[in-house]
Amino acid sequence: MGKKKRRAEREAESEPLNTDNIKDRNDPHLANGDLQEQKKKKKKKSKEVKEESVLKEKPTVSIALPGSIIDNTQSLELATRLAGQIARASTIFRIDEVVVFDNIGSAVDSSDPTMEGGSDEDESGAAFLLRILKYMETPQYLRKSLFPMHTNLRYVGSLPPLDAPHHLRKHEWAPYREGVTLKDRNLTSGRTLVDVGLSKSVAIDQVIDPGIRVTVSMGEERNLNADIPHQVVTSSTPREDAGMYWGYKVRYAPNISSVFKNCTYKGGYDHLIGTSEHGVVMKSPDLTLPSFRHLLIAFGGLAGLEECIEEDNNLKGKSAKEVFDLYLNTCPHQGSRTIRTEEAIFISLQYLQEPVNSVMQKI
Repeated sequence: MGKKKRRAEREAESEPLNTDNIKDRNDPHLANGDLQEQKKKKKKKSKEVKEESVLKEKPTVSIALPGSIIDNTQSLELATRLAGQIARASTIFRIDEVVVFDNIGSAVDSSDPTMEGGSDEDESGAAFLLRILKYMETPQYLRKSLFPMHTNLRYVGSLPPLDAPHHLRKHEWAPYREGVTLKDRNLTSGRTLVDVGLSKSVAIDQVIDPGIRVTVSMGEERNLNADIPHQVVTSSTPREDAGMYWGYKVRYAPNISSVFKNCTYKGGYDHLIGTSEHGVVMKSPDLTLPSFRHLLIAFGGLAGLEECIEEDNNLKGKSAKEVFDLYLNTCPHQGSRTIRTEEAIFISLQYLQEPVNSVMQKI
């Protein structure tokens, strides 16, 4: 025992003393500084991760227009054609959201008027436009399941199809497909079956009530084995993960101020563009838009955006140039006294295409 003890003492004496370690351990200020530094690094790292995730979000482009443009049409067939033109323009220019607003001064109810009861003949212009836009955006194989018979859908069969990327044919395979949940369940697993427009329904990994529209991740390889569950994803996943245009959303607003106030995107619209013959005249190549997350382009009705703003009690005393960040005349030197809203949408979206694409390419 004595020999081992003396050997340990000799080894301890011969080992160099690490004064730095002792100093670090005994210095409370230094230890606390290290802790604070670690916290700062951790906070900075989490902030960088958050900023990186924000940067990964793809910018969106929305348009807003008044439902009153339907009231000026002379027949149901012409009204349907007008709505079809708006649906086509929205798809061609990859619009993410279409907001249809009324000119109700102080209304606060922003519920979807197409979901309300009442006779078909009593439907307002806004409700009519919402119904047609939703119908046209829905893939053909889902329309019968999602849209009951309605008088105002009488002439939709005469409209040219949107032929959007999510309007897939039965023989086409894609990473994602739109589907509707069915009453029937998978016999072996009890999972929900979904009609995705193929020869067989597919099972999903969730239990969902029947009659609900869902976006299904189909995978890269064609596999309709009902025992292999597919995953339900958000409708924005094809756009964010694969860069695919996946149609437009449709929203109702009782007045123009509700268009901004009830924005469904987190943080709201960060850049507002109004279009009018009274706006600023500028050539499209000379227009540079600031970086945006959610852009809104607004169109007026028969009397323009100025009337929409005047009739909104929430915007009393404000001019159009105060409401919008940019107020543009996208078709100067017009030969006609008036440009119809459905025409202005095509003209303006073409005018803004390059400035908008320039911002999106930087993200």
